[in-house]
Amino acid sequence: MEQRHPLPPFTLTTAREKIQLAEDAWNSQEPERVSKAYTVDSEWRNRDQFITGRKAIILFLTAKWKKELNYHLKKEYWAHTENRIAVRFEYEYQREDGNWFRAYGNENWEFDKDGFMSKRFASINDAAIQEADRRFK
Repeated sequence: MEQRHPLPPFTLTTAREKIQLAEDAWNSQEPERVSKAYTVDSEWRNRDQFITGRKAIILFLTAKWKKELNYHLKKEYWAHTENRIAVRFEYEYQREDGNWFRAYGNENWEFDKDGFMSKRFASINDAAIQEADRRFK
């Protein structure tokens, strides 16, 4: 049976490790790599979109990173329970027209016993920023 370490139940240390692994994967901007952290039937709410399954995740992320250029993400531990982790995050990106944005939000994650994320609920807000105001360069 395939597993994705660290496994639940999470401690503060393993929850933070799981968050860092997620941050690293998303910053790679490799949809296939990112999708492997999720169950094959993972359920997402991302803003106003509802996505189910790894194939849909790959399609979603491919489209996302075609529009969100120079993407850089930072995730921060918020809370955890045995098989759930909550994070706050912010990321910056540039659109094709050259304008910069910072997105802020919260994610709630639920994991199966093998350490794959089965649910991801993300609330996200975007704010236009000046290039000089970027935090992640």
